[in-house]
Amino acid sequence: MIRGAKITGFGHHAPARVVPNAEIEASLGLEAGWIERRTGIRSRRWAEPSDTLSGLAGNAGDMALDMAGIDRAAVGLLLLATSTPDHLLPPSAPLVAHRLGLAHAGAVDLAGACAGFVYALTFADAFVRTHGKPALVIAANILSRRINPAERASAVLFADAAGALLLVPSSDPDHGVLGASLDSDGSGYGLIQIPAGGSSRPFAGDFDIAETRMTIADGRSVFAKAVEMMARCSAEALEIANVAAQAVDRFVPHQANARILDAVADKLDIGPEKVVRSIAEFGNSSAATIALSLSLSHQANPLAPGERLLLAAAGAGLTGGALVIGV
Repeated sequence: MIRGAKITGFGHHAPARVVPNAEIEASLGLEAGWIERRTGIRSRRWAEPSDTLSGLAGNAGDMALDMAGIDRAAVGLLLLATSTPDHLLPPSAPLVAHRLGLAHAGAVDLAGACAGFVYALTFADAFVRTHGKPALVIAANILSRRINPAERASAVLFADAAGALLLVPSSDPDHGVLGASLDSDGSGYGLIQIPAGGSSRPFAGDFDIAETRMTIADGRSVFAKAVEMMARCSAEALEIANVAAQAVDRFVPHQANARILDAVADKLDIGPEKVVRSIAEFGNSSAATIALSLSLSHQANPLAPGERLLLAAAGAGLTGGALVIGV
C-alpha cells in the first residue's frame, strides 16, 4: 500500500563561470564588501553563452536519477520549476524529459518564481502517492540573462543553477510531505517583475531593453513580506505535521538574502546550526536555491532516515509556501 513518497535521489548543477562580488561592485561603482554585507553573497555562477536552461536542468536531473539507480522508463512525471525556460513556447520540460530518457513520462513547466520548487514538490508528492509512480522534480534558472546590470537591487543578487530531487512510492507514511502551507498575495504583484514580454505587454521593436529585464520596485517591502510569508507558512506546515520547530533537523529556506534566512529562522526559533545555506557561493537562483541547497547538504552530510526537513520560500507574485518533509 502506497502511503508515502520517499526521496531517493538528489542532484545539482551550476555553470562553470564564477562571478565574484568585486566584478559587480566595480561595474556599479560600489565600495568593496558592499554586496556581502547586505546580502551574504560572496560569489555566484553565471551561464556561459553555450549554456541552456534545459542543459542545466538535465545535468541536475541526471545526477538525481543516477543516485537513485532507478529505471528511467518507470518515472511517471517530470515537473520543471523555472522562470527562464529555453523558449516562451514550447515548455522546456518535455525536452529535458526526452534528454533524460524518461520515456512517456508526463512533463510540464511550473512558473512559480522563487517558490516554484515548493509548489512542484507538493504536486509531485501527491502524484506519487496517488498513482504509484516515481516523479522527478527539477528547479532551474538562468537569471543572469534577465538581470538589468544597471539596477543595483537585482544585479547583486541573481544567479544561475539547477537542483533536482527524485520521489518514489513508499509504504511508510512518514516519508515525503508531512505538512504543507501554500500562500499568495497578489497585492504585491508588481514588486518583482519583468515588465515586457508577456501577453499584456508583448515584445515590440520600440521597447527599451530594460523593459525585458528583471526589476525590484521596493526591496524593503519585498524583504518584510518575504519574512512574514515564509515564517507564517512554516509555522502552519509544522503545526499540520505535528512537528515542533526545535525538532526540525535541517531548515532549507529559499536563498534570497542571508538576512532573510536569519530573520525567518529567528522567528521560528530554529538555531543557526540547522539552517542550510548555499547563498554565499551560489547567490540567488530563484526556484533552484532550495533544490541546490538540499543536494549540496546531502552531498556534504548525507540525510539519515527519520530526519525532518523544513523548506520555505517566498518570491515574485507574491507567492510562497512551506513544507515539512520526512526522509
